[in-house]
This record gives sequence, structure tokens and C-alpha cells, in this order.
Amino acid sequence: MPSYDVSLVVTVRDQAPLLRDALTSLTRQFEDPSRLQVLLVDDGSVDDPAAVAAEYAPALPGLTVLRHEQPRGLSEARNTGLAAAQGRTLGFMDGDDWFAPGHLASLLHSLDTLGVDFVRTDLIEEHAGTRKPRRAPHGLRSVPLVPRDTILPATRTTLIDYPYAWAGLFHRRVHEELDLVRFRDGLHTAEDRPWIWRLFLGTSSLAVVDSPGILYRRGGGGTLTQILDERQLQFTRAFALAIEAVAADFEAERFLPKVARQLLGVSAHQLERSRAMTPELRRRMRQGIGETSARLPAEVLREAFDEVDARRARVLRPWLALEGKAVSA
Repeated sequence: MPSYDVSLVVTVRDQAPLLRDALTSLTRQFEDPSRLQVLLVDDGSVDDPAAVAAEYAPALPGLTVLRHEQPRGLSEARNTGLAAAQGRTLGFMDGDDWFAPGHLASLLHSLDTLGVDFVRTDLIEEHAGTRKPRRAPHGLRSVPLVPRDTILPATRTTLIDYPYAWAGLFHRRVHEELDLVRFRDGLHTAEDRPWIWRLFLGTSSLAVVDSPGILYRRGGGGTLTQILDERQLQFTRAFALAIEAVAADFEAERFLPKVARQLLGVSAHQLERSRAMTPELRRRMRQGIGETSARLPAEVLREAFDEVDARRARVLRPWLALEGKAVSA
């Protein structure tokens, strides 16, 4: 039998000063702290998150620190935590974020009451001292839903466009029986894109629920989204895996237009910010975009391209495998 009600995988790398906010918030999740297992995964930090964690050991009796001596990336760090998880439900947290009091208890109650495979919830973005609510993009709350039925329409933002692993809670069966909570090793960015496609295509029930809240820090200078090195190129590999998952589904024809639009949206964003990259990284990224777009059926890619706005079309056109052409960056 599981030893905890919730196992929470908290990943951290060189964020020790911010980790206190995260761990302090975890001391306020349950009246009985023994219900919570906290698996703090140090992904090769040069600071000392274990020393910070030691301060919280009395208040978090289920706290364990796991360490990678060398950085392996977010996917492998989360998987390391999952391998040690003993709870009947599973969740994630980034080491620079924090949860409102009772957040996990609220999600657990919703998951148990509704009997679904997993729940999704809203977040609050914090950037430069300002906070902005962001709602999970689905109007029905606390109602069991079929995940694949929430993916479309392709032309609107839906739950498949809200891939944050930490914005919810998962029943253990999704991990043990379906193997849909683990991440693909080796991805340092966009790891959540193939993950959420596999999750939504492979599970049978979810619910979007209200909760006390997640505070998500954005825009810090050390966050990976702000660093323009070769790790940023991995979004093309991530989307190749997402396309592979969709193409293998029995409703591939229904969902390929959605993943195509996602690829073009992210590619346009990365191309626009690539001016700050080295010429070699720009070349490799353009090549990756061309090769990944070629994995889509030609008519699906063309239809998705025809629906983008004029600005993005100008940015994308030279690098896409349109009309079956090979792309050389």
C-alpha cells in the first residue's frame, strides 16, 4: 500500500535562495504533514539545496533529497523523483515556485471525489513583482471529462496548450499501469509537449478544478526560457516526439492539425528570438524546424501554415517543408 497520500517531486538546480519559499509553502499543505512525501531532486547544483532542505526536515517528515552529481536536465530529474515516489497520488513542483496553503489538500480532495485519472488547475504568474492569474483553458469545472475530447478545436487555446506538469495532481495508476507520468530522458526544454500529448491520448478521465493556487515565477535571468544556448534547439525534437505520438493514435487525422499549429507557433517564436543566437545555432534550429515539419502530412502542414498571420508566415516560410520541399538552413 502507498505510504503517503501525495508524493511531490520538487526539482531544483542552483536555486537555493528561492527554495525556502517553495519548502515553506509545503509545510502548509496538510494539517498532518506525514501525508506528504517531498522528493527534492538536486540536478547537479553548485549551491547547496540539501542544506536548505535540512532546515525543513522537522516540519516535513517525508522530505528526501536525491542528487545528480552532474546536471541531467528537468526530464531526468523528474523521473528520478518518480522512481522514489511512494504516494497514492503524484505531483510536481519547480524549486522556484510555491503553493498557497492547502493547495495540495484541495487537489487531493477533488481527485478522490471525482474519481478521475488526474486534475488540472489554474496558476498565478509572477513577473518582476507583479502577479497575474492564468486560468486553465476549459470552462467546465469539477466535472469528469474525457481528455482527448478537450484537445480541439485546433484554432483555439485548449487544455493541450496548457502543458505545465505541476498544474495538477495524478492518480498513481496513471504512472504504474499506463506509464504516462514519466518524461522522455534527455530533453532539457519543451519536455512537456510530448508528455502532455501522451497523457491526453492515453488516459480516460480528467477534471479541471479550482484550488487555492500555484505561484509560478517567470522571467528570471537564470530560467531556461531566458537562456539561448543549444538546449533551446530541443523543442524540435520534443515536437517530433509529439507528432509521433499523435500519428500513432487511432484518431490521428483528427488531432494532427492541432499539433501542427503548436509546432508552427513555437517555431515562429523561436525564430523571432534567434537573432540573439550564434549563426551556427540559428542554422541548426532552422534545419530542425524543417525536418520536424516534414514529419507532418503535407496537406496538414500546408493548412496550418495558411492559417497563421502574415508576420509569422514571413518568419516561417523559408524553413518549412512546404510542398514537400527539402529545407537547407
